[in-house]
Amino acid sequence: MAEQLTPDLCVIGAGSGGLSVAAAAAQLGVEVVLIEKGKMGGDCLNYGCVPSKAMIAAGRRAHAMRTSAPFGITPVEPQVDPAAVHDHVKQVIAAIEPNDSVERFTGLGVNVIQAEASFKDKQTVVAGGYEIKARRTVIATGSSPSVPPIPGIDQVPFFTNETVFDNKERIDHLIIIGGGPIGMELAQAHRRLGSEVTVLEAFKALGKDDPDLTALVLERLKGEGVTIHDGIRVDRIEALPGSGIRAHLSENDRTFQVDGSHLLVAAGRRPNIDGLNLEAAKIKYERSGIKVNKGLKTSNRRVYAIGDIAGGLQFTHVANYHAGIVVRNALFRLPVKASTNATPWVTYTDPELAHIGLTEEAAKRKYGRVNVLNWPYAENDRAQAERATEGFIKVVTTKRGRILGASIVGEHAGEIIQMWALAMAKGMKIGAMTGFISPYPTLTEINKRVAYTYYLPSLANPMIRRVIHFLAKFG
Repeated sequence: MAEQLTPDLCVIGAGSGGLSVAAAAAQLGVEVVLIEKGKMGGDCLNYGCVPSKAMIAAGRRAHAMRTSAPFGITPVEPQVDPAAVHDHVKQVIAAIEPNDSVERFTGLGVNVIQAEASFKDKQTVVAGGYEIKARRTVIATGSSPSVPPIPGIDQVPFFTNETVFDNKERIDHLIIIGGGPIGMELAQAHRRLGSEVTVLEAFKALGKDDPDLTALVLERLKGEGVTIHDGIRVDRIEALPGSGIRAHLSENDRTFQVDGSHLLVAAGRRPNIDGLNLEAAKIKYERSGIKVNKGLKTSNRRVYAIGDIAGGLQFTHVANYHAGIVVRNALFRLPVKASTNATPWVTYTDPELAHIGLTEEAAKRKYGRVNVLNWPYAENDRAQAERATEGFIKVVTTKRGRILGASIVGEHAGEIIQMWALAMAKGMKIGAMTGFISPYPTLTEINKRVAYTYYLPSLANPMIRRVIHFLAKFG
């Protein structure tokens, strides 16, 4: 007989969203059962955000060694040790692991069950010899790499983000299927660490962002030696004699081949639904994930779904945001609703690409006439000192100054965008971005400078100029 548990809350999945819910609930004195069949910390810690940024950091150091001449330092070609880079990545994961560990959550009072979970009925979850009948259940099982149905791909070895960080050997030529953020970040990192890299994208590389900004990123990657083929079809994949991979490609009426030593698939993600037996719980779902309302409730009113499994934007910070919604809703019965209108995202290429709200194109479609404000990094003194002048900020507002969106391409764009995230979350107008004192010299000054450009047309108004002239004469 399975042991019966009756907690207040059952959380399925110990990724960033599930851990946030479990920790917050436990610290509020709620009895929590947390179920995880894989590694604590989920995709972000073990296969995603953390290891990728650690590898990007290694590539950035190697690139700095090659490009130090403008600073008066003799450039050198770095000697890259793939095994040592691997160890660096794993050490970063290990440093963060205690925050997500079974021991930490057990110490918080959470009952952690390391097993696969599935629904027995609308109120019961089965896992590891237990039957859990919780007052509320949260599904936070995340997503996994999606492998496209390309003929021959199942006959060759390939990496995904779940396996590429285990590699300890030199990669001579990495072929990447997928030109989204994951594909482009890892393309640049591997190129800087000494590999030849070719990216294959069916549509447009970095296609979800403003093309004015992505053009600058793609130009940089190509300048560093990354080959990018977008708008192409991968007809089939085959293994070369001995070792290696050959991709057969089509572009309009042209067919050609690309040979590489290794293959990385970064062509999107699929929700981790398999095995949950959602039908037994009367939970509706589709290909993109579990269907939820604005309060993140599923068709089973006692069950919530958060993060990647709920469809929508697939970011760690969105999962954490969802966790806060569920805690307030499930525990405090507050009628809060999830909204992604003020959700920023960052692609950690060099230069970085950051965005929040509407792009220029989307804003024009929705509002018609809008203000589009720009300011270049080259007009920033700190950017000049760092020789990081490649980049600019673009802000879109209504005619009355309501901020609709902001996009930044350049050094530390992911840090600079956060002021716009706060402004949009609090409903501030563009004038608020002119009213703070920015320390000099910092890159963040571009936020203030671009905001001031909103008022430039007013300064050209003849009446305002006559008033200024009058005050200057008689004041």
